[in-house]
Amino acid sequence: MSKIRILLADDHRLVRAGLKALIEEFGDYEVVAEADDGRSALQLAIQHAPEVAVLDLTMPGMNGLDATAHIVRECPKTRVIILSMHATEHYVLEALGAGATGYVLKDCAVDELGEALRQLARGGSYLSPMISQHVVGGLTRMARGQQSAEEGDAVAPRLTLRQREILQLIAEGHSTREIAVRLAISHKTVETHRAHLMRRLEIFDTASLTRYAIRIGLITPG
Repeated sequence: MSKIRILLADDHRLVRAGLKALIEEFGDYEVVAEADDGRSALQLAIQHAPEVAVLDLTMPGMNGLDATAHIVRECPKTRVIILSMHATEHYVLEALGAGATGYVLKDCAVDELGEALRQLARGGSYLSPMISQHVVGGLTRMARGQQSAEEGDAVAPRLTLRQREILQLIAEGHSTREIAVRLAISHKTVETHRAHLMRRLEIFDTASLTRYAIRIGLITPG
């Protein structure tokens, strides 16, 4: 019986090495590709078409949420697990909204990661028990037209994938020229997206955009 192929994406090499060792110890899985950022994860998902992609939430260049949305669109047979330190309702709902079918906390037990992989490989879904209550709470509030205090503070006005990509790259300190090269678009297109982004967020300087990107989890401080 062939092994289930796994893509790993995390910007910390030691974390990836540890995850690879754990996953391959389960016996039914093979890590076929590793990435240190979301954009590489997308390219490798297209190249290898793995059954499951395990993505870190916060990565440079393209974060795990945006990588998930792209992978789900470009590789519909690949199921995505987000592996994150964040247990808050905002991150979980954003991940599910992007198309992830699994969400596991980084401090979970080894057996829990194995169970998550088994569920996704069978076509199911998996949420760490510790965060299921956040999802239920969030959906209940959505049904009632309410908003949590956390959401009111952290959730951005709905941005397009391209706007989120550009916001992250701006916050990481990339110039307009560098962003254009990375995204294979024109300098003018980057400036147009940047202007739309600022108007939508009502934020008109780079420092404030950076603080905002940190607040909603697109990048981490430092």
